[in-house]
Amino acid sequence: MGAIAFNHVSIHADDLEESAQFYEEVFDMERIPSPNFDVDVVWLRCGDAQLHLFDRDVDAPASHHFAVTVDDFEAVYEEIERRGLFDHDGDTSDEPQRMYALADGAVQLYVRDPAHNLIEVDWPDVETLEESIRDAIVDRADQNPQTGEAEDATLFMDGRGGYPDP
Repeated sequence: MGAIAFNHVSIHADDLEESAQFYEEVFDMERIPSPNFDVDVVWLRCGDAQLHLFDRDVDAPASHHFAVTVDDFEAVYEEIERRGLFDHDGDTSDEPQRMYALADGAVQLYVRDPAHNLIEVDWPDVETLEESIRDAIVDRADQNPQTGEAEDATLFMDGRGGYPDP
């Protein structure tokens, strides 16, 4: 007996409508029916899983996050850039936290939603991205040496994130 998949992630929203529109517009998620609870909720379809937004008076944890794999990283990157949503990693400077490449070539980009929840946007292959985007990506190994098993770490258990080989 064991877990076979994640079903949903549930996060707070300061303004349900604003947050729902953000996920619909930036990540092309689709609203789906949700049951009635003692708080207002919006459920969104994300591939075979769901994102649940709830209206409660709580703050987003600083480092807790969830990750989404997108089908068009460059389009999402451009929309995030247009909206100025790059995460600043708690820094007060204007320099946003960068995108990172892992040893397996996967890319991680961090953004904040309207309620300040941290979202990791993942892409399986840095080499498939435009050069202007690749130039902004930092190799994780340049920050923290990747030795031993860390060299074999991967975000995508099937090796490609469900994407066909190029």
